[in-house]
Amino acid sequence: MHRSRSGARSAARARTRIAAGALGTALAAGALLAAAPGPAPGRAPAPTGIEWGTCPEKPVPDGMRCGTLTVPLDYEAKGRAAAKGTVRIALAQLPATGPRAKRIGSLVLNFGGPGAPGVSTLATDPNAFAELNKRYDLVAFDPRGVGRSAPVTCGGSAPEGGAAPAGPAAELAALRAVAQRCALDSGQVLPYVGTVSVARDMDLLRQALGEDRLDYLGFSYGTRLGAVYAALFPHRTGRMVLDGVDTLTEPLAEQALLSAVGQQRALDNFLVWCAHRQDCVYGTNTRTAKEKVRALVTRLDATPLTGEGGLRFTGQDVADAIGVALYSQKAWPDLADALALVVRNGDPVGLMQLGGPQEPPPPREEVAGAVAVPPDNASAALVAVNCADDPDRGDAKASPVAVAQELEALQPVFLAASPIFGPRQLMTALACYGRPAGTDFIRGIDRPAGIPRILLVGTRGDPATPYEWTEETAKRLGNTVIVDYKGDGHTGYVASRCVQGYVDHFLIDGRLPSGTRSCPAGDS
Repeated sequence: MHRSRSGARSAARARTRIAAGALGTALAAGALLAAAPGPAPGRAPAPTGIEWGTCPEKPVPDGMRCGTLTVPLDYEAKGRAAAKGTVRIALAQLPATGPRAKRIGSLVLNFGGPGAPGVSTLATDPNAFAELNKRYDLVAFDPRGVGRSAPVTCGGSAPEGGAAPAGPAAELAALRAVAQRCALDSGQVLPYVGTVSVARDMDLLRQALGEDRLDYLGFSYGTRLGAVYAALFPHRTGRMVLDGVDTLTEPLAEQALLSAVGQQRALDNFLVWCAHRQDCVYGTNTRTAKEKVRALVTRLDATPLTGEGGLRFTGQDVADAIGVALYSQKAWPDLADALALVVRNGDPVGLMQLGGPQEPPPPREEVAGAVAVPPDNASAALVAVNCADDPDRGDAKASPVAVAQELEALQPVFLAASPIFGPRQLMTALACYGRPAGTDFIRGIDRPAGIPRILLVGTRGDPATPYEWTEETAKRLGNTVIVDYKGDGHTGYVASRCVQGYVDHFLIDGRLPSGTRSCPAGDS
């Protein structure tokens, strides 16, 4: 189960959806899910209004205000069952900075995940959207189950690295145990997470903001959310941009395989770049460089290093850290230095700073009474949402031997895709094993009637959402324009002036050329 991090942020952010797909994370973050709600939008209840107030975290940008919107827990509940309850969705708004007469309206953003909170992400770096903020009120939210919107948890502890349980019997037993813990600790929201429900929450947000149509900018997982919204509410969809386009059709195991391909492609591009540096630790031979990276992963899996604070650093931690750095080409020099440090000195500190196991950061100043976010919320929500969105499951009654045979048959395919990332991705085949099936609505999206033209941005060297998914989703949605960014890294808006130009012109002026447009690499 891959994870798409915030597409509009640097590689030093939260762990990637891909890295979090490993079994070790799945064991710590598995969620006991009911089937996701059905797709029919029906007549949504009138929103109760946004309660604006103080932001729950400090510091925040000048002018930023925070609030909550109350939405139904279960959109399918009827009669007495409708009293199941509600969910309070955490929101943030940055008012437009330009002349009021030129204000367009509200632009809703989703930075990725699933599991990435929108409120704190917008607070961290609003300058990335300064041009849009001149004309739009920027609005971000924590999707249900995420951040301060009824956060799900599987015990409150962030997952630790290390080996997965030995053998399929132990793996399945651990999955069941953690699933029970998730159900026990997450409360009533857990069966009602998933992108279909979040898209319906987003339509109530649109109404509460006073907008006739939803203008939207989504990155990575946020592209899945945007596509689902457009399919549910085509006539309420305004100007929509999807950057770092997620798949709508592939089962989780196939997603994991293509994610391994995408990660390996990005690593190969990095090693070619490194080979042109005078001080590249792997020299100028990119073929042997790939073999040396694999040897490093294998060696540290067998004999981990000890980093800051006594934390163990394994080969899988190496793969995770590399995966994080590949999200942004700006992180490549740091990755090259970190690999040199671990190869020459046996010191993993550089890789740990990029994305390896670390001590938790000091808590930020918070408003009294704010909803507390469990340390494992991002990983717990990742699994919960991805499983709710996928209808496929392994047989819950299958024997451990059958599970082992299934994984053994897949292993050569994943190793061929990537000897570095393939083994980690393979374990995602168990992420939703034996859980109730999720919705089949997302996979069934097929050229929805009445959908407006949507702008898709695909990056050729994207390690998390391969370019193939941009083309696939374009066919599924139907009325789309693709910006083909030839660069590297995850998403294109922040990385490329050319991409940013197409996106800003469309969102601000409504200008959208037909056909596919291309943006060159190296124009950041």
